[in-house]
Amino acid sequence: MNKIKILILLFLGISTFTYAQNCNCESNFQWVKKTFEENDAGFQYVIDKKGLSAYNAHNTEFLNKIRNVKSDVECTQTIYQWLKFFRSGHIAISPYQTQNTSQTNNNSKLKDSKPWESVKVDFKKFEKYINSKKEADIEGIWETSSYVIAVKKFDNVYKGFIVSAKGLENWKPNDLKFQIGADKKSGTYYLRNKNSQEVKNVELIGKNYLVIDEFTLKRVSPKFENDKAIDTYFKSVATQKPFLEEINNSTLLLRIPTFDGSEKKYIDSVLDANKQKIESKENLIIDLRNNGGGSDNSYSRLIPYIYTNPIRTVRTQMYSTELNNKRMLDLYENYEKYGISKEDREFLKKAYDKLNANLGKFVTIQGNDDGQIISEEKLDKVLPYPKNIGIIINNNNGSTTEQFLLAAKQSKKVKLFGTTTMGVLDISNMNFVDSPCKEFQLGYSLSKSLRIPDMAIDEKGIQPDYYIDKSIPEYKWVDFVNGILNEK
Repeated sequence: MNKIKILILLFLGISTFTYAQNCNCESNFQWVKKTFEENDAGFQYVIDKKGLSAYNAHNTEFLNKIRNVKSDVECTQTIYQWLKFFRSGHIAISPYQTQNTSQTNNNSKLKDSKPWESVKVDFKKFEKYINSKKEADIEGIWETSSYVIAVKKFDNVYKGFIVSAKGLENWKPNDLKFQIGADKKSGTYYLRNKNSQEVKNVELIGKNYLVIDEFTLKRVSPKFENDKAIDTYFKSVATQKPFLEEINNSTLLLRIPTFDGSEKKYIDSVLDANKQKIESKENLIIDLRNNGGGSDNSYSRLIPYIYTNPIRTVRTQMYSTELNNKRMLDLYENYEKYGISKEDREFLKKAYDKLNANLGKFVTIQGNDDGQIISEEKLDKVLPYPKNIGIIINNNNGSTTEQFLLAAKQSKKVKLFGTTTMGVLDISNMNFVDSPCKEFQLGYSLSKSLRIPDMAIDEKGIQPDYYIDKSIPEYKWVDFVNGILNEK
């Protein structure tokens, strides 16, 4: 398989498409509508499925909404909801990063005009008290990446208060960070900018992890014995980098949080450092939970481990328009910026010329005009180890991760465990273009899979071989897979 022909399909290009006009919400909406209709690879596919009358009704409804929006934020949110008529993934209305960063920094420094509630505690007495506790509960001292927080029960409420906050001027020691009812089912959590958020779920997992909705706190004191499986789970949730751990004498766990192109070197590094281990263990668990995709090239070094027979990959077609083809030209002209080798650069020019010669058409740029709808990857050998591979998946897996799963499912070694994936693969390869007054970027898709309609993934997802139901908490998923792989 020619890797550059896959890699090329996964870079995010940013082009500029502007025309002179006044930028209000309605004009921005009309620009998005026109740009999407003329350039998105999935537009006509959805119109054919849902019908033109449904689309016209959708446009009328949203134009009325657009004319009544009250703010720029409401405008972009409404435009994004309009896009969801077409699909749930590979679409975007994105504010510029510089705006995001500025807003985040400003929010983190907000100060209230009124004094913040301070929790009055003799901290030395509190430390002595919690260190004498023999049973684990939510009282104690906890930490996150930004805070150290003490939790103490006062009558019928648990109060979490600041011990220290890293680089956050608006949080002082003893400031109230959250409070939770004695039933541990409700409460209030104060965000970094001190806005309040209702607490809907509180859970003590094991003895050393406190989960409050999407926030996870790790116990500092009192000290309780660690549970390795739980520690590994929370390490997996928190990490931005891949890692490998030994579960037992026969099984390894490989965690890959993302297939982003920038992470390929780290994935390859983990595989290189552990090559002997991987090729000598009977079982390999690959945890891909919440891996939303990235670049096919990032998983290329995993293929030899899963391979048992030729892997057939259905090709994609690029939708050729002047705007879309600028992305290909940008990759060619700035190949070093995108990490493309000189050897592979020539393919980009040939692809650009082929696309430009076929404006308004879907074009296959893979396979050197061999007319085939599939590519087939054959390796010279099948590795004896690992013998069994369990891949853990969930509904946050999409795009490139789903492409990897389609390849992995063809192996006799592989079984999928977890829940159905997101289903955002058929219409893919996003391109981002600036709005007329550079207030936001529209993200749309450049390619359509030739799997459509016989094996569509979008809005359906990929199902696991072993469904992990809700009776098994997420921190026990690895144990569940490990038990099945090691069952004799």
